[in-house]
Amino acid sequence: MSDAATTYPEPTTVQKIAAEAIGTFVLVFIGCGTAMISGGDYVATGLAFGLTVLVMAYAVGRVSGGHFNPAVTVGAALGGRLPWIHTPIYIGTQLVAAISAGLSLFVLLHGFEGYDSGTDGIGQNSFGDEGSGYAWWAAFLLEALLTMIFVLVILAVTDARNEHPALAPLTIGLALTMIHFASIGATGTSVNPARSIGVGLFAGGDAIIQLWLFILAPTIGGAAAGVIYPLVFGHGQPPVAGSGLSFGQAVPPATATYGVPSDQYQQQWNQGDPQQGPTGQWPQQQPPPQAPPPQAAPPQTEPTPTPPPTEPPPATPSGPPQQSWPPDDGPERTVIRPPGQ
Repeated sequence: MSDAATTYPEPTTVQKIAAEAIGTFVLVFIGCGTAMISGGDYVATGLAFGLTVLVMAYAVGRVSGGHFNPAVTVGAALGGRLPWIHTPIYIGTQLVAAISAGLSLFVLLHGFEGYDSGTDGIGQNSFGDEGSGYAWWAAFLLEALLTMIFVLVILAVTDARNEHPALAPLTIGLALTMIHFASIGATGTSVNPARSIGVGLFAGGDAIIQLWLFILAPTIGGAAAGVIYPLVFGHGQPPVAGSGLSFGQAVPPATATYGVPSDQYQQQWNQGDPQQGPTGQWPQQQPPPQAPPPQAAPPQTEPTPTPPPTEPPPATPSGPPQQSWPPDDGPERTVIRPPGQ
């Protein structure tokens, strides 16, 4: 079996829309439905919202990133994680799915005899005298602050530098749970404009009038998180082409695996096309310069052999040749002396 990483095709736009629609529908239906069926039990409601986000992020987050919340989408776009051109598609899908969930609850809750959505509610958010009694300005600040915390957590755990991306949905779900525990008694906990709109339209009356706060405050909180996170912590990867503000420089990978999303969920939070400027992927490392190929050696010619030095001829003495006398002719020869000698 090959050790090479398996690659998958990028989900299509239709698949991303379907993932966002399913996740948002289930979130509103289960969360608000639990609030109604449990009689407003804080623990049950908080766990229902948190567990639903956890489960749906694991189920379809690899396809769309699992936003399920317009405030999260705005924060992702401002934080350099999502192109602005995708933002209206995500938000429109979330609103349609949330309204469908609210309609489903409206129909199903009428299964209880004497149920009246105007009187009994449908899990909508509220503030002031007609709701929880919480002052509008405090409700606005609370919703903005809690949404900012929520989106900061999401941006942190989906950062490409996070070495444990498989735990990201768990962390996000637990964060939403603790946020509900801290604010259900004050506003019913929105931190999600789609969740508020989806049921508020069917609750009618003051629920519709008060929707402005639960649209504006979470959106401001999500946008603040999208600006603050890269400003403080930098970008784990270069901002996606066509996304929001960029602050600082991309942090170079600390290990060979950084910059390469290690699972599909994290990859959807760090999207981009490497051919279109700054993207959600690290620039490819430039290969080291290659040494020029060795030049061919010129052909070698056989050296011309140098003739060995010749011995100079022996010097010839001038005058008649000297001859030894008497010559040595051996023992058997007779020597004849000339006369006078």
